[in-house]
Amino acid sequence: MLNLDKIIIEFDKGLRTLFSQAHSVRAHPDAGMAEGALSESEKNNAAALMRVNHCGEICAQALYQGQALTARDPQVQRKLGEAAQEETEHLAWTAQRVYELGGHVSVLNPLWYSSSLAIGAVAGVLGDKWNLGFLAETERQVGAHLQSHLNALPQNDARSRAVVQQMYIDETQHAEMAAGLGAAELPPPVKLAMQLSGKLMTRTAYWV
Repeated sequence: MLNLDKIIIEFDKGLRTLFSQAHSVRAHPDAGMAEGALSESEKNNAAALMRVNHCGEICAQALYQGQALTARDPQVQRKLGEAAQEETEHLAWTAQRVYELGGHVSVLNPLWYSSSLAIGAVAGVLGDKWNLGFLAETERQVGAHLQSHLNALPQNDARSRAVVQQMYIDETQHAEMAAGLGAAELPPPVKLAMQLSGKLMTRTAYWV
């Protein structure tokens, strides 16, 4: 049975995720680094890539919140909460970098957030092992996506690359955490559906 107070708290988290400035407890990975010399086209490309990463963190926040809302095991709920805090830091890092590069965050973030929250809640309802399985697979796919961005970002944009590299490390640890807690292996059709939806989001967020 869902707890009304918990729902209200998660709703407040959603509003803050979408409309408030995120803050990081850890220092930003690019703190103290000099801005690289970028052409206008390189700057625009880097800003678009970081917008995609920011959008991904919006989705991650919603997924974790939805999963924690319906998870059964208190330990799973706690671990999801800890991971969500790191995703909040990623939000802060990517948003700052987008604006520094002269870009803007995705105008479709409320859509991405609401759909991801629903998916996370459904994953939690299916049971903790499937909830964790969905989390583990999500983080593996996010890790692959971040690696592709490390290849796509301009070589001179060391600051964006530092942010993405630390995000990759954190996401890998989240996947390992989920596996350690007993994550189930998702069926191939589910993994494929996740990949296709991820591509739709990233390609749209690059431009909008």
